[in-house]
Amino acid sequence: MADLKLWDTLKTLKKDYAWVDLTHPLANDSPVWSGIPAGSVELCQTVFDWGNPMLECLIQTFKFPGQFGTHIDFPGHFIKGAALSEKYGVENMVYPLAVIDITAKVAQDVHYAVTPEDIKAWEADYGPIPDGAFVALRTDWAKNWPDMDKLSGTAADGSENFPGWSLPALQYIFETRHAAANGHEALDTDASAEAAKAGDLACERYVLDKGKLQIEVLTNLDKVAPAGALLFAAWPHIDNATGLPVRAFAITPRG
Repeated sequence: MADLKLWDTLKTLKKDYAWVDLTHPLANDSPVWSGIPAGSVELCQTVFDWGNPMLECLIQTFKFPGQFGTHIDFPGHFIKGAALSEKYGVENMVYPLAVIDITAKVAQDVHYAVTPEDIKAWEADYGPIPDGAFVALRTDWAKNWPDMDKLSGTAADGSENFPGWSLPALQYIFETRHAAANGHEALDTDASAEAAKAGDLACERYVLDKGKLQIEVLTNLDKVAPAGALLFAAWPHIDNATGLPVRAFAITPRG
């Protein structure tokens, strides 16, 4: 007799749970980091058109940086000689998802960096972050997409101003709670004030130096339960990539 339990599980997931896309759509004018050279994005370029006598079909090419839109970063992005995309397989594409909501604090301070105390407050409500979890930081910063100035929090003096992670918070989720990955809605891991103090993206460098993964520029975290959801993230099977756009989604309890 065939084992059909997974088929039944899928029926239950589709019937009783909400499926939430955590990925921004991409177009030729989607925001990219200012350091990316002009001309690095060219989506849906037609190279084989309708009416070709060889075969009636349409073929396009796609050119983009690895760090484009909602994307995953591999350790070699910041750590010389560290693991790149080929070291991570399908077993790295699904996680228990914990969503830490700091939107109220961000509303009071755009530079707010999540603290271990914020995470412990979440745990007081939902229990310890499970081993191997994906911990996502909800700031509602995704609502600024696709305006690059708003995403960067660009001020009149040219400075960037946005919320994010602090190093102690990341140390807590990875060293105390043994999370597998983290994610956020902003373009960078580090809250802008933290990066300015360090003179570096020290939080991002820490995550990748630990051999962990992260997904940046997430969206729709406001539609996901704080605890009990699953995160799925798929990326192209390309070797030697420092990062790649992902299609990330959550299966979440309704409510």
